[in-house]
Amino acid sequence: MLSMQWDEFLKQQADTHELTWEQKAAFLIRLQAQNSSESEQEIAKRLNIEVAVFKKRMTEVYKKFAVNCPDLKDPKCRRKFEKLKAYLTAKYNGIPHTQPTKEIHHNLPFCDVVKFVGRETELQKLHQLLQENQQVAIAAIAGMGGVGKTELALQYAYSQRIAYRGGICWLSALQDVGVQLVQFARNKMQLNPPDDLDLVGKVHFCLEKWNQGDVLLVIDNVTNYREEVRCYLESFPSRFKQLITTREKLQLPIERLDLDVLTPLEAMQLLESIIGEKRLQREKLVAEKLCQWLGYLPLGLELVGRFLSIDEELSLAEMLQYLEKKRLKHKALEEVPQEKAVKFGVADAFDLSWQRLRENTQSLGCLLSLFAQAPIPWDLVERITINNKAQDWKEARRELLQLHLLQYKGEGLYQLHPLLREFFQYKLIDLEQAEEFKRSVCAVTVKVSQKFPNIPTLEQIKDVAPAIPHLAEVANHLIEYVSDDDLLAVFFDNARFYDSQGLYTEAEPWYKRCLEITKQRLGEEHPNVATSLTSLATLYKDQGVYHEAELSYKKALELQRKLLGEEHPNVANSLNGLAELYREQKLYDKAEPLYQKALEILHKMPGEEHLKVANVLNNLALLYRFQGKYQEAEPLFLKVLELDQRFLEEEHLNVAKTLNNLGLLYRSQGKYSEAEARYKQALKLNEKLLGAEHPLLTDSLTNLAALYFFQNRYSEAEPLCLRALELDQRFRGERHPYFTQSLKNLAALYRDQGRYSEAEPLFIEALAMRRKLLGEEHSDVAQSLNFLAGLYCDQGKYSEAEPLFIEALAMRRKLLGEEHSDVAQSLN
Repeated sequence: MLSMQWDEFLKQQADTHELTWEQKAAFLIRLQAQNSSESEQEIAKRLNIEVAVFKKRMTEVYKKFAVNCPDLKDPKCRRKFEKLKAYLTAKYNGIPHTQPTKEIHHNLPFCDVVKFVGRETELQKLHQLLQENQQVAIAAIAGMGGVGKTELALQYAYSQRIAYRGGICWLSALQDVGVQLVQFARNKMQLNPPDDLDLVGKVHFCLEKWNQGDVLLVIDNVTNYREEVRCYLESFPSRFKQLITTREKLQLPIERLDLDVLTPLEAMQLLESIIGEKRLQREKLVAEKLCQWLGYLPLGLELVGRFLSIDEELSLAEMLQYLEKKRLKHKALEEVPQEKAVKFGVADAFDLSWQRLRENTQSLGCLLSLFAQAPIPWDLVERITINNKAQDWKEARRELLQLHLLQYKGEGLYQLHPLLREFFQYKLIDLEQAEEFKRSVCAVTVKVSQKFPNIPTLEQIKDVAPAIPHLAEVANHLIEYVSDDDLLAVFFDNARFYDSQGLYTEAEPWYKRCLEITKQRLGEEHPNVATSLTSLATLYKDQGVYHEAELSYKKALELQRKLLGEEHPNVANSLNGLAELYREQKLYDKAEPLYQKALEILHKMPGEEHLKVANVLNNLALLYRFQGKYQEAEPLFLKVLELDQRFLEEEHLNVAKTLNNLGLLYRSQGKYSEAEARYKQALKLNEKLLGAEHPLLTDSLTNLAALYFFQNRYSEAEPLCLRALELDQRFRGERHPYFTQSLKNLAALYRDQGRYSEAEPLFIEALAMRRKLLGEEHSDVAQSLNFLAGLYCDQGKYSEAEPLFIEALAMRRKLLGEEHSDVAQSLN
């Protein structure tokens, strides 16, 4: 029974620490009682993975548990498994309760919190730090105040009273710490230091004569440690522990516990504890917005919550409306309830800090408020100019950090707390350089995002991701300061960040917004409006929303012909896009004349627009291949190869792409040796240009694997499929359509070999991913349904296959029409 309880506890811990399913499997098997004596090799074998893979997963587990188990943070730490097991065992067994043998003296402030909400993890971490260090400072990292430093210290002191048998002395740094400490010793322990000692001497006398047992000194609201604390407590007995709350960045030997704002869930729990569950549940969505508006800041939530608790008739919606209208001037953020004994309201505290800042630091705070409420890459800030001159913001940044007006997020990222950002935005109104700051923020943000490649890797997506919220901020709130030349880029780069990852739903609003803003600024009839329509059409095509794609392409074409004439390269590009849409739907008769018209236009251009010609020729050749017109396709592919090699370089990615397409053509003709040669050329060239670890290699790998598949060379095909899948997973992620395609290819390979038990979960996963990415009705979803149904047919599972075939047929009829070849295939 105990073993079963332990296993359930492990599962709960795995979920709490958000382990992936792979990490969870390794964690559970490794920590199960019956496996304690097994080696890593034995456990890896049970998981059917390599030992190195198992070790990697456990390393990831240690990193996630390090949040609550500090012993695991040290990269040099050895025997991490034993430390993790000891931590979990202690947590599982709990801390034994003992009754004190004598009164424990304390002067803790009154606490009216029935249930402490939102800081349970920090309480555990704080206790751990105080067991290992003599001095610990709770420092606010997410704003200059209001994150709950004092409340955390108070709750810790109450919860750990039994552990400090020598007493707990609460000292406020707003008053003389030495005087308070001596008064406590006199009042609680009847200690009477000699009158001839100065205050420092009296403090030391009291420390030496203090009651036996560990002692906790809580020193609240320290603003200058050297002057307020160190003068009295520079040296003290080891049984004394100091717990400091401060905005200062104190250095070792004082250990810091950096306190951030609450999570959204914790913020809701805190608000509920103040205003009551029923009231919160009545306006739950509004409550979530209210918490977000307050930046999940405990003090802001406490003040607003208590204001609401006093006025039972005031709705949360009304409070939110007042806050948004009055912003920081609303009295709920200025009047602090007496029972909290807080001297300054939030707005007053902000203003107090503002007066302490130098002019350059004030400017930086205002400048940062123009960025989104998200971590700000410092390299963006360094590019900001005033009067076209670069600025050195380092000293100003240091001052903001020292006052906790700015939060360092790591890896060159900094962030303002929402309320601080609101405050600086108000100050920005009166700043002389406000307009110049806005234009400069827009310019540098757009410039950085434009470096984002058309086909990015996951690493490139990760690199550009910190700039995306700020690009969105520019698009949403600063678009009037963006030049006409950069207008499309603001929206296109936001959209490409998502659609390059297969996140079409997230990309679509940006393309639509681009079209709307372009029309508003440049008029309904402008070439950029047509460009916006073409980009939106391409997105619809990728989503399989063919009707909307066709309408957008045709609107773009109509506008371009009217504004630019029939013979413009932009017209040719739109014709090519519309032809690609028809080719994808296998409407070959509609596609071919559009390709031909696009070529006719481009051939008339100066220099014949060689690379654009090559692109259209390539697409037309693909059309002929799909139609089985191999004799027409081959000379076109060869012409493309010639153009690429002449106008690019012998070694260029476009050359590799054309070699791949030639390989596809030869495979379709049954010319397997010629196909293999072209595929290998393409793969070798891609590896030379991109390296062995790049997502663009997957096309070459997949095509070569497919060739081997058709030749029943399964042992050669499988490692290529696995490599393609691994590259897609690593660089594009599991939500990308390419990963789903690689998954399907591997499943098909297993199916053809009769390895049904391995193929089925892959087909099921591919189907689920396509539904999630593309929606319930998409031609690729219908294809996945057919593949899975075919697998069941191969196994004689006809009752499972039939509903899938029927669903695929209905979907294809709806999407493609009765006369489409895919519908005929489903009927067959």
